[in-house]
Amino acid sequence: MTTGHRDDESSAPTAVVLDFLPHGRSDDERPQYEKEPLAYAVSVEEFRLFELVLTEDADVSIGDRVSVERGDDVERARGIDYEDLSGGARSELEYAIEDIVDADEDRFVEFYNEAQPITTRLHALNLLPGIGKKLRNNVLEARKRRPFANFEDIEARVNGLHDPKDVLVERILEEIEESDLKYRIFARRDE
Repeated sequence: MTTGHRDDESSAPTAVVLDFLPHGRSDDERPQYEKEPLAYAVSVEEFRLFELVLTEDADVSIGDRVSVERGDDVERARGIDYEDLSGGARSELEYAIEDIVDADEDRFVEFYNEAQPITTRLHALNLLPGIGKKLRNNVLEARKRRPFANFEDIEARVNGLHDPKDVLVERILEEIEESDLKYRIFARRDE
């Protein structure tokens, strides 16, 4: 259960570069001339993590958006787990998630407008950090009156919900970092 979409299902996922290693991984024992330039990235649509093997002349920087398919800068890509990220990529991850959420605010505000029960006892809103029964009910009541327009509108109309964007970012990070979550809203994980 992930939110996220692509305008064209055949198009390659876009990802944000978290770290760029022009000389490959430091733990790669091969001679320098055999090492390939690498980048770590997180996809915009499903928050999947990737290790990208780059072309020799790749022109990428941290924060750039790149296609995950073979192309101008990318030779090949493989999905990875959070534990496989470099230290630099881990430290950039939260900033990249914030940028993704900021760049597509409507998509994430839609979650607050459209979230539904998962089971008879659990609502998708309750998966967000700090949202219990009372706060969930405040969100549901406020959205019944009219849909939320943006994060500022959510914060203004839902008493007790401070910084709804940060709440989402925290949940997305949790879904990326934790491999054994029962329910996922935003981050797809390859099994």
